[in-house]
Amino acid sequence: MKHRFLGFAGAVFLVGSLITACQPAQSTTKPTIVLIVTDDQRWDTLDAMPTVRRELMARGVTFSNAFVTTPLCCPSRASILTGAYAHTTGVWQNSGPIGGFRRFRDRSTVATWLDRAGYNTALFGKYLNGYSGTYVPPGWDRWVAIAGAVDPYDLYYRYTLNVDGQRRRFGTDPEHYSLNVLAKEALSYILTTPGPLFVYFSPYTPHTPVKPAPGDRDAFARIAPFRPPSYDERDVSDKPTWVRSLPRLHPQTKAMVDDRYRRVSASLLALDRAVKGIIDALRITGRLEHSLIVFTSDNGVHLGEHRWTNKATPYEESIRVPFVVRYDRAITTPRTDRRLVLNVDLAPTFAAVAGVGAPRAEGRDLLPLLGSSTVPWRREFVFEQANIPRSQLPPLRGVSARAVDGIPTYCGIRSETHSYVRYATGEEELYDLSRDPHQLENLAAERRMASRLREFRQRVKTLCAPGPPSAPGGTTD
Repeated sequence: MKHRFLGFAGAVFLVGSLITACQPAQSTTKPTIVLIVTDDQRWDTLDAMPTVRRELMARGVTFSNAFVTTPLCCPSRASILTGAYAHTTGVWQNSGPIGGFRRFRDRSTVATWLDRAGYNTALFGKYLNGYSGTYVPPGWDRWVAIAGAVDPYDLYYRYTLNVDGQRRRFGTDPEHYSLNVLAKEALSYILTTPGPLFVYFSPYTPHTPVKPAPGDRDAFARIAPFRPPSYDERDVSDKPTWVRSLPRLHPQTKAMVDDRYRRVSASLLALDRAVKGIIDALRITGRLEHSLIVFTSDNGVHLGEHRWTNKATPYEESIRVPFVVRYDRAITTPRTDRRLVLNVDLAPTFAAVAGVGAPRAEGRDLLPLLGSSTVPWRREFVFEQANIPRSQLPPLRGVSARAVDGIPTYCGIRSETHSYVRYATGEEELYDLSRDPHQLENLAAERRMASRLREFRQRVKTLCAPGPPSAPGGTTD
């Protein structure tokens, strides 16, 4: 079904006029599925989102130990769409020979599975890094995807949308703020499309350079600076070479990170309003009580922890993400659940809801967890990342010449209590997260940990074969 592209007369996001203009849709036996994937959102930022807390967390399951298997945008999004690890999708980086849109095989994804099952499928927002042009991947009935921008690292303004194969350009007017444009399109689709829906809402927020919506810029101007124990870590002598090569944070960098923290919080307000609009649209069409809604992110990001201000690391700041599920059919008691859930679990869960298979998916169906806090579940998982070369690292302010070779290829195991990683350099890190959640003390050289270290080495040797490739190229944006 094709839809006309909406015009926008103002900067403020309004859903009421759309809702009152529509008649409620008939409820269907198949649940509607809504997946909301933010961009570089940390797991600990949901306090800034009252609708998410009230309508999702207070009515669903909040997974406090949710992770991505590769902490970088394009590999993570490929895993979300397929339920498969990077070692299966072949997407390891955001660009170059082993990453980006052109590397992704799109013939079998959650969109094609659900489309064949009778779902009306739609994507609104970011697809994969490097995507552009008028190509519409298979399985999508409605396609409103960001397809390039004047500044490829800034998709808030001056961007292009591919709307069902037609390119539409946007400028710098307040009403062109990409989150609001995408939200209105998603609401229009929900309100006017019959039958069961799969809606993938994927705005750029709160990716750097963070730009809050018009009117929200100073909403958190007085928020206290973010200073966890690992911030600008003083002693990194036990860390791998790439961390030891990082200088202490320059005052200019600290000021930049503090400003970013304020802007991230402010940018989440418009995102929260978009979530409210989606929920209102589901409610007015009679779908809400039959909808599976998931809110998550493609990866986390550092705010100065371990002297780092980006992502792609094996640390908790990069691999941990927010993960909230509302599904009134299955969840009778809202709660926080501490079991380990992953981005690769999303596609097989959606397939299970739709009653179809999930070819090549390596994740697990989350439905049993939603109704019970006692069902057996995974006790560990693998995370993996191909090298991020020096040329793609963020600038080191205040440093004129410093040898930073990049983040080496690594593979690791995250269990319920420990995190272990082995780099292609042979360096290792081991943390007891129950005692050291900020990963300040690397135990890999401790004699008392020798037995545990041997266990993790063997697990990595088994689960990471052949392991991530090392190749030039790629990007951390």
